[in-house]
Amino acid sequence: MTIGRPGKQRGILWMAVAALLMTPANARASQSQEDADRLAAAQNSGQIAQREALETARVAKRATASAVTHAIDRATTQFIASLEASVTSRVADRVASKNEERVEQKIDQDQESREREQEARERAEEKREREQEARERAQEKIERLQELYDDGREDLDDDRYDRAAEKFQQLADMNGPQTDAALYWKAYAENRLGKRDTALATIADMKRRFPQSRWQKDATALEIEVKQSTGQAVKPADQSDEELKMLAIQGLMSSDPERTFPLLEKVINGSGSPKEKSKALFVLAQSGSAQAREILGRIARGQTNPDLQRKAVEYLGLFGGSEARKTLAEVYASSSDASVKHAILRSYMIGGDHERLFAAAKSEKDESLRREAIRQLGLVHGTSELEQLYQAETSTDLRREILQAFFLAGDSGRLVKAAQGEKDADLRRAAIRNLGLIHSEDSGKALQEIYAKETDHALKAEVLNAYFLQGNAKALVAIARSEKDPELKKTAVSKLSLMHSKEGNDYLMELLQK
Repeated sequence: MTIGRPGKQRGILWMAVAALLMTPANARASQSQEDADRLAAAQNSGQIAQREALETARVAKRATASAVTHAIDRATTQFIASLEASVTSRVADRVASKNEERVEQKIDQDQESREREQEARERAEEKREREQEARERAQEKIERLQELYDDGREDLDDDRYDRAAEKFQQLADMNGPQTDAALYWKAYAENRLGKRDTALATIADMKRRFPQSRWQKDATALEIEVKQSTGQAVKPADQSDEELKMLAIQGLMSSDPERTFPLLEKVINGSGSPKEKSKALFVLAQSGSAQAREILGRIARGQTNPDLQRKAVEYLGLFGGSEARKTLAEVYASSSDASVKHAILRSYMIGGDHERLFAAAKSEKDESLRREAIRQLGLVHGTSELEQLYQAETSTDLRREILQAFFLAGDSGRLVKAAQGEKDADLRRAAIRNLGLIHSEDSGKALQEIYAKETDHALKAEVLNAYFLQGNAKALVAIARSEKDPELKKTAVSKLSLMHSKEGNDYLMELLQK
């Protein structure tokens, strides 16, 4: 295809017109058709060229538009790719930042959770300690009252009536559970001192304040004796007469017990001294006869005052055998006096009665009595029963008491098991503490294994305390040498400084020489 320019074609046309004009007419006539044909051909050729030029322009325009479009597409693609890379990078950075924030938040949350759990454990521990302190204070008060009561009774036995009267007055002023008994014995001491009016006033006070007291019968007997007396102090010879009477009764018991029992009951129900009544009960219990057990059983059921009842319970446990323990079980089931029940549990221990101690430890509603039964099971080496109790018990306090009973039974293996496998940290500490109270090679090795495996700081400190309780300076020195934790090392050294052992002192000298 020939491509021409439109201006050039127009010049050719004008030249053809001029030549035609200069041609003769006839020539022009003949020529005109040819010229017309040529003109038409030229015009056609021009039109073709013009169309070709337009087509070429259109092709060029399309090519240019395609190139531009391609360039735009390529630029757009590059821009989008760049934008995507930028967005991806920013998104990745943001995701990484979010992940870091989440990780930090998770760490913070975990730390806060651990701190809350630790605070909760500390609060629970503080609560348990407060409750334990309250129980201990209450127990200490009971023990102080009992100690004062026992001291007063001892003064009566030793004929120190003035001191006895002072102690029983002090006990009565404290208004404890033994106030009625304290007033009775105060009146008894005052009568022995010859203070008849004071003794009668004390008896009247006791009867007025405690109309349902089981000391009422004794107080009435004492009141009759005081009113019949002259108000003079009892002479030492009178005490000798009491002792002579008891010696005579003991002599009769071996030869003619049937005549002796009424005499003993008269002493027990009379206004004699505590020592005299206690001796009468002892003589009865030693006889071992069915009639003696029957008399002791009546006293154990509460026929007389609480002092004699507890003493009868004690003697039934010592001398009574299986029939006496059956009587004790009946008394235990019917009595509402906790002190009597405690005495019966101790009598079960004296008699080695695992079965009844186990029953009380399982089913007793009074927690103090359950604790008593658990302790007595430990003293009779009832480890099988203690294991059953430990597995079934849900109370942490009672499980701690059972661990203490394992110590009383000398069962270091069970304590090691609890120290290593118990989930409750408080119980693990209790097991470790009780291991420290067992002075044996096995318990020392067990503590060493526990310390090596343990990660809890407080439990490791408890092991150090257990070593201290054992007097195991060698183990504490070894830990002080190797321990990397400064607080635990300090604790070990502190324990060694209190032990005054040769191994500990040698190590302390090493520290001073560094």
